[in-house]
Amino acid sequence: MISTSQFSSGQSLIVEGELMVILDSHSVKPGKGGAFIKTKLRRFRDGAILERTFRSGQKFQDAFIEKRKLQYLYREGDTLHLMDMASYDQIEIKAEQMGPAVGFLKENAELEGQYHNDRLIGLQPPTFVEVRVQATEPGVRGDTAKGSTKPATLETGATIMVPLFVDTGDLIRVDTRTSSYISRV
Repeated sequence: MISTSQFSSGQSLIVEGELMVILDSHSVKPGKGGAFIKTKLRRFRDGAILERTFRSGQKFQDAFIEKRKLQYLYREGDTLHLMDMASYDQIEIKAEQMGPAVGFLKENAELEGQYHNDRLIGLQPPTFVEVRVQATEPGVRGDTAKGSTKPATLETGATIMVPLFVDTGDLIRVDTRTSSYISRV
């Protein structure tokens, strides 16, 4: 059991029979009445963000999330094929479960699988990936306005905004959390 006074970001717990992860929590002490805890939670089932308020000292069941290394093998239509690196079991999931980071997956990439009661409930891609720019417009000479960007299609099929100096064939580093350009490699 976990008390509201022990809440911290990233912690998993069961609330009203649903598996949730705490994104943010803070204590509020009003002038009258008892203290309470305001939280922002993400529901694992569908990724919905919920804001909930709990009485101070209220207890919840702690949820154990096991992390396992998975390898991305290939994509077939809307299905991703993964392999558990420990047991070599193959897993099939829908691409939409991966979220926007699916656009940056390259074959043989390592992912972190999050399991609860031996059921895959989430995937964490690498934070940074190195991908080649497959197509982009050439930068216009003299167009050096600060912060100017252009769209670029990557080898994985994703399209992101890159600075004007990035050309087709360049190897770039991308942050999968924000789908944004970091640097040339």
